[in-house]
Amino acid sequence: SNISAWWNFGSLLGLCLMIQILTGLFLAMHYTSDTATAFSSVTHICRDVNYGWLIRYLHANGASMFFICLYM
Repeated sequence: SNISAWWNFGSLLGLCLMIQILTGLFLAMHYTSDTATAFSSVTHICRDVNYGWLIRYLHANGASMFFICLYM
């Protein structure tokens, strides 16, 4: 048949893309790109924002999962 287990990776790609978009928008609301304050904004996200560490973790690992699903 035409449908196999490999078709699941297309759905996983869509899920990873949506996670990347949502977490990226959330992180962009709290991040400042100035060279003097960029690192402090990342530490602010991880320490002061509610579940900011989780959002950052999901965003970082979501990119890896996206490319793993893409290359499969």
